[in-house]
Amino acid sequence: MQSETANQANAARAAWLRILALAQTDALDAAYSRLGDVAALPGYRLLRKPESGMAMVRARAGGTGAQFNLGEMSVTRCAVVLDETEGQAATAGVAYIQGRGTRHAEQAAVLDALLQRPAWHQRVHDVVIAPLAQTLTERAAHQAATAAQTRVEFFTMARGED
Repeated sequence: MQSETANQANAARAAWLRILALAQTDALDAAYSRLGDVAALPGYRLLRKPESGMAMVRARAGGTGAQFNLGEMSVTRCAVVLDETEGQAATAGVAYIQGRGTRHAEQAAVLDALLQRPAWHQRVHDVVIAPLAQTLTERAAHQAATAAQTRVEFFTMARGED
């Protein structure tokens, strides 16, 4: 039973980390600002300052074939720890994002740490995660609609020579 609870917590964290990583930088910055003035947020220190590097992207032919190296992409990572507050132990947050957005990575790591604190979880979810998730859903729907416009239907007509 405890393992199931841990799996649910891990799945929830993976979901919000995905939303934070895929968010547009400007949208994340605006949502972070909406949380209140910086003084209201708990202080934090960098465990690992935002660092950019490269990661190998692997793929499979047809989704089931043998894996192959597709290429490299830029990735930025960051790790922070929130300061201890009354009744609250220090909380670590991490972020990995595509590209070289150091501010994006740092903000995502802080939000990850805040989402792990019960006192902040609902507020961060309502102000940051839910609007960003809605934007991602709308963007995916728009991309799907755009791609659907280029779809071609092939059919075969019976030939009379047979």
